[in-house]
Amino acid sequence: MKLLIQRLIAILLLVIPGIAAAYGFLLMKDAVYDYFAKIGDIDVVSPDFSWGMFIGGAILFLIGIGFIGGWIFFRDRKHNYLSPRFRPKVPRPPRPQKSPQANDGNSQEHRSSDRP
Repeated sequence: MKLLIQRLIAILLLVIPGIAAAYGFLLMKDAVYDYFAKIGDIDVVSPDFSWGMFIGGAILFLIGIGFIGGWIFFRDRKHNYLSPRFRPKVPRPPRPQKSPQANDGNSQEHRSSDRP
């Protein structure tokens, strides 16, 4: 029963931002549609755009889409589904130090004298 409640809460955490994003999109659509409907009305001299409704819808839309996108991104990162450019950078191990015996000077002279 506890697992069922946890899954229900997890689904609600994704559904609520999805509904907010859909409602924000509808607000933006209604603001644009109302503006174009006012342009076609012959009784209205100067139609005004409802910026408050449009910006409020844009904020709701971006928050909802950002939450769902971030959730998918971090879930895919946890399961290692991301492309290499989104994976965290792993530092390169340090190079081993050259020993003084390996560099006696003869190997470099032979290499340079073999070339024309």
